[in-house]
Amino acid sequence: MGSALLSDLATEIIIPVCALIGIVFSLVQWFIVSRVKLSPERDCSALNNNKNGYNDYLIEEEEGINDHNVVVKCAEIQNAISEGATSFLFTEYKYVGAFMVAFAILIFLFLGSVDNFSTRSHPCTYNKTRMCKPALATAFFSTVSFLLGAITSVLSGFLGMKIATYANARTTLEARKGVGKAFITAFRSGAVMGFLLAANGLLVLYIAINLIKLYYGDDWEGLFESITGYGLGGSSMALFGRVGGGIYTKAADVGADLVGKVERNIPEDDPRNPAVIADNVGDNVGDIAGMGSDLFGSFAESSCAALVIASISSFGIDLDFTAMCYPLLISSVGILVCVITTLFATDFFEIKSVKEIEPALKKQLIISTVLMTVGVAIVSWIALPPSFTIYNFGDQKVVKNW
Repeated sequence: MGSALLSDLATEIIIPVCALIGIVFSLVQWFIVSRVKLSPERDCSALNNNKNGYNDYLIEEEEGINDHNVVVKCAEIQNAISEGATSFLFTEYKYVGAFMVAFAILIFLFLGSVDNFSTRSHPCTYNKTRMCKPALATAFFSTVSFLLGAITSVLSGFLGMKIATYANARTTLEARKGVGKAFITAFRSGAVMGFLLAANGLLVLYIAINLIKLYYGDDWEGLFESITGYGLGGSSMALFGRVGGGIYTKAADVGADLVGKVERNIPEDDPRNPAVIADNVGDNVGDIAGMGSDLFGSFAESSCAALVIASISSFGIDLDFTAMCYPLLISSVGILVCVITTLFATDFFEIKSVKEIEPALKKQLIISTVLMTVGVAIVSWIALPPSFTIYNFGDQKVVKNW
C-alpha cells in the first residue's frame, strides 16, 4: 500500500511538471526567435505617394537596396499578413463561439435526458457496491469538458498562428545569413506551437480530471465518460479551423493566380498582387491555426479514448490511479523526449546547406522514435501491473504489461 501511494504521488507530480516544462521550453524558443531584430518603423521618405501603406519601394527588385530597406520591406509584409490572419480568426471565432455555446446546450440536454447513459451494458456491473452518479451529472460535466476542449483547441490554433506570423519575416532575414540560420529560426518557431498545444492540452486535461474527480470519487467510469467531451470539443473546433481556413486560402490562391498570372502576367507570389497577401493569410489561418487545432483535437481524442478504455479495465475496479493515468504519463514522457530531440536540430548539429535539411528532419524522427520507445517501456514497466483485465460488455480480456 505504501509503494502504491508513493507511486500515485509521483504520478501527481510528474504529469503537471512535464506539462510546465513543455510550456516553459516553448516560451524559451519564442524568446530566442524574438532576438532576431525586425524593425517595424517605416521609412517616411520612401512612403511618399503610397496607397494604403504600400508603394513601389515594396516591389523593388532585391538588387541595389540596402539592409535597412530589406528589413522595412519584411516588416511591412509581415504586419500585413499578421493583421489579415488575426482579423480572419477573430471573425471566424465569433461564429465558432456561437456554435460552441449552442452545441454545449445540445450536449447537456441530450445526455441529461438519457437514463443510465454509460459504456457499460448495465450501470455498476463490475462493482455493485459503488453508487453510479445520475445522468444529469454526466451531462453537466461532459458539457464542461466539451467547452474546455473547445477553448483549448481555439487557443492552440491562435497561438500557432501568432508565432508563425511573428517568425516568417525573421526567417527571411536569417536566410540572408545562410540556410542554417533560417532553418533554426523556422524550426524553433514551429516547435513553439507543437509544445504549447501538447503541454496545454495535457495540463488542462489533467486539471479537469482532478477537479471532476472530486465529485465522482471512486466512480472512474462515470468520470471518464464525462471527460470524453474534452476530445469532442477539440475536434469540433478543428473542423472549423481546417475547413474555414482551407476555403479562404484556396479562394485567395486561385484569385491570385487567375488575376495575377493569367490576366496581368505577374509571377506567382509577387508582392504587386494584393491577392498574394490574402493567400499568405489563408495559409496561416488554414495550414497553421487550423492544423494546430487539428493536432490538439487528435491528441485530446486519443488521450480520452485511452482513458475510457482504462476505466473499463481492472484499473478502475482496483482504483489504481497510476495505471489509470498511463496515457497521460506517455504524453508526459513524450514532451521530455521532444525537448531532447529538438536540441539535436537547434543546438547540437548545424545545418550548412539545403541538402542537409531532409537528413536532419529524418534524424529527428529516428532519435525521437528510439527515445520514445525506451520511455514507453519504462513507463509501462513502472506504471502498469504485470497483467490486468479489460472488460467489454461482459467479455474479459487479460493483457500483459509488456
